Amino acid sequence: MTYRRAAIPALAGGLLLTALLWWAGASVDALRLQGATSALGGRVVADLQSWLSPWSYDPPDSVRFGTGVLGDIGDPASADPARYLSLHETGMQIRFAAVFALFVPGALLLVRRLPPVNRRMPATLLAVWAWGMVAGMLASAVSAPWIIASTGRGSYRFLPQLAGMASSGQQIIVVTALVAAVVTVLAARVTAKGAGPLPLGAVPVRAARLAATAGTAVVSVSLVVLSYESVAASLQTASLSGRLLSEPGDLLRTWLLLGGWNAPTDGSLGRWLLYRLADALLLAVVWWALRLLPVLLTRTTVPATAAGGVCATVVGLLAGQLFQFAVTGADSGLRWGWQYLHGALGSHVPAALTWGLLAGLTAAVTLRLAGGGTEAPEPAPAEITTAA
Repeated sequence: MTYRRAAIPALAGGLLLTALLWWAGASVDALRLQGATSALGGRVVADLQSWLSPWSYDPPDSVRFGTGVLGDIGDPASADPARYLSLHETGMQIRFAAVFALFVPGALLLVRRLPPVNRRMPATLLAVWAWGMVAGMLASAVSAPWIIASTGRGSYRFLPQLAGMASSGQQIIVVTALVAAVVTVLAARVTAKGAGPLPLGAVPVRAARLAATAGTAVVSVSLVVLSYESVAASLQTASLSGRLLSEPGDLLRTWLLLGGWNAPTDGSLGRWLLYRLADALLLAVVWWALRLLPVLLTRTTVPATAAGGVCATVVGLLAGQLFQFAVTGADSGLRWGWQYLHGALGSHVPAALTWGLLAGLTAAVTLRLAGGGTEAPEPAPAEITTAA
């Protein structure tokens, strides 16, 4: 598919994602009304507010009323609150602009190399959905310095604040990115008409499996090694010199850890294994996606494979989180299952970006070395069945 045909659905999806997030942030004011609490319940309203507040132009009370975060007389926010309000507004403008600017190139690449035709539509939908979540997370991280500075304590624990900003608001991005992905894929299916046959690729089975295994091994370094409790604790307690960079532990965990686990301590091995199935599901999704990616791509390029690795890791995270939700709900009741989902849905996306990118690059290099990265003519039906 040409860039011109792929640009229309990418722009449409980017505009819709940005508009949905802006609308979601503007809905925070409505949740503060007494009628919302009476209709939805206090707990649901509080959960929704925590989902939507990171995308709201409405600043925190400490900035809005000029009292400062700490409430001290000499606090910077009490000196000139209008400047801090303006700084917060600038940060939110950067956040929404970054969502659009980051979503469009990724969606353009995915739609062009993974057009939703010839049995690719489910894969394209999942990939664009995952990229929407990555774009939202990156937008939060890019705009975080302005939001942090608007609180009047930009130099206080800057790296932990930056880590928290990058991980905030992910629950609503999961929902809005899905809607934007559906619109993007439907528009791409229309624009793909007349673009040619866009056949599936013919890739040696052994090369595709070897590349998928190598990429999955990279992801397992984070999920199995770094996410072990003692190793994660070492990352958490890491320290550096300098005022702004003195506490990198939270930032390292945000961008490097895909989960967290420890050896069974209560003697219930069966229950421990049940919860570890979520990690196994993540790795299985990554392996299967990287295995099929060379077949589904119209051309196996390094950027397309790297983006596919990121999307595969994000989709695997979502699958594991939904599985954990089902296990927690069945084990402790629906209420506790919902509380787990409220806190975990869309989490660890920064780490998925880090390790998914490395996994995709590793898979691309392995595929080239194994002789599976060459162009091939349109395969016969029997070859397609074998490759898939």
